[in-house]
Amino acid sequence: MTAVAEVRGLRVEVGGRALVDGVSLTARAGRVTAVIGPSGSGKTTTGLALLGEYPPGARVEGTVRTRPGAVGYVPQHPAAVLHPARRVGALLRDIAAGRGGGRREIRRRVHEALGLAQLPDPAEILRRFPHQLSGGQQQRVVLAQALLLGAEVIVADEPTTGQDPLTKQGIVTELAALAARGVAVVLLSHDMDVVRQLADEVVVMRAGRIVARGPARTVLGDPAPQGAPAGRAPRRPAGPVVLKADGLTARHRTARGAVDVLHDVTLSVAAGECLALVGRSGSGKTTLGRCLAGLHADHAGVILLDGEPLPRSVRSRSRSQLAAVQYVFQDAKAAFDEHRPVLDQVARTAVRLRGAAARAAREEAARTMEALGLGAVAAGRRPGALSGGELQRAALARALLARPRVLVCDEITSGLDPATRAALLVLLAGLRERAELALVFITHDLAAADALADRTAVLDAGAIVEPGGGRSPA
Repeated sequence: MTAVAEVRGLRVEVGGRALVDGVSLTARAGRVTAVIGPSGSGKTTTGLALLGEYPPGARVEGTVRTRPGAVGYVPQHPAAVLHPARRVGALLRDIAAGRGGGRREIRRRVHEALGLAQLPDPAEILRRFPHQLSGGQQQRVVLAQALLLGAEVIVADEPTTGQDPLTKQGIVTELAALAARGVAVVLLSHDMDVVRQLADEVVVMRAGRIVARGPARTVLGDPAPQGAPAGRAPRRPAGPVVLKADGLTARHRTARGAVDVLHDVTLSVAAGECLALVGRSGSGKTTLGRCLAGLHADHAGVILLDGEPLPRSVRSRSRSQLAAVQYVFQDAKAAFDEHRPVLDQVARTAVRLRGAAARAAREEAARTMEALGLGAVAAGRRPGALSGGELQRAALARALLARPRVLVCDEITSGLDPATRAALLVLLAGLRERAELALVFITHDLAAADALADRTAVLDAGAIVEPGGGRSPA
């Protein structure tokens, strides 16, 4: 098979620490190369090297050979490459226009790319701004961008993260179709099921080095029987209701007026309870979570904390109300200031919302991050030097520094390797039990929901179609 991109002897060093060391990789036309390994192993650094992109201040050795414009990138954090002030249609039409053709041909290309990226109802998607899309929809728009560019190589960084099972299978089908058309695919993933379905070659990384490579069957072996992750706490009687949404109807503003994305939603969560919210990408899960946290104010209905109405917007909530309901974003990278060390940003939550002294806040932040697997070295770095999984854990630590009564978690296990994911579920289960923390757990991971949740509510097209029972739906 023709080599369309090559990495040879790559070493990327930042501040004396090697992010990758001695990595060699070949992307071949029509083949899928999967790069796997735990969070922080160097997968994303290797993938970005194919685009000629490196962390600030990096010292780079080795060679990377690609043709200009040959590599497209689908990042783990899609919002980072979508212009927040431009509608999706304008973004995609500009890319399509770069290849020439009249208005009708440009429109055809855009709609074809959206269809290949498994985005239904393209007319509606094109009218929205990126922040009006779910994380899964943002990821598929970025995939459409890469398809429009006509790249010979696509680096897909956790492309199925945050996707429901049906959409995930659609993306698997599309990546396989891209390879069948002769595109080289470099897949960076924690999802071993997806890797088994797609990969021609598997490259295993650990601590910046390649430790194994070969065909998927040889490297991964046969899949182990699937069991629920550890973490379920013994079920107990529900405590008092802490947070309730009653008759919640939320909308997004578009060029053609308001579009309702939630319809008369009513739900509640009690102290020490976990309520899982599941449903397809675009069903309204993230919008619902943002409403609860005061991050989406354009809604009707009422949200109650201990029976008292909460202001719709975070700007109108008191410090105690802000601390009480904390939100952990799916796109952790966009939630951090790239210019300040992560430890400082985590500690700032305790100072701002609880009035903690700066030194005590830093010590508490360091302990919390350590419990989440982020040691002092990682905590002292800026966000750009951390992997997506490490940033997701830092975002959870920051929320916990507020000592919340309600924690809204939006796909927080989606960018983690299996061991870290299991440890995080155990931690969340312990927090529920010890601190009587109420959890709203937004996820496509039904196994994680089954391990952690007392009740599961299913959303479809902005409405709750199953109000919640004892376990996750099959």
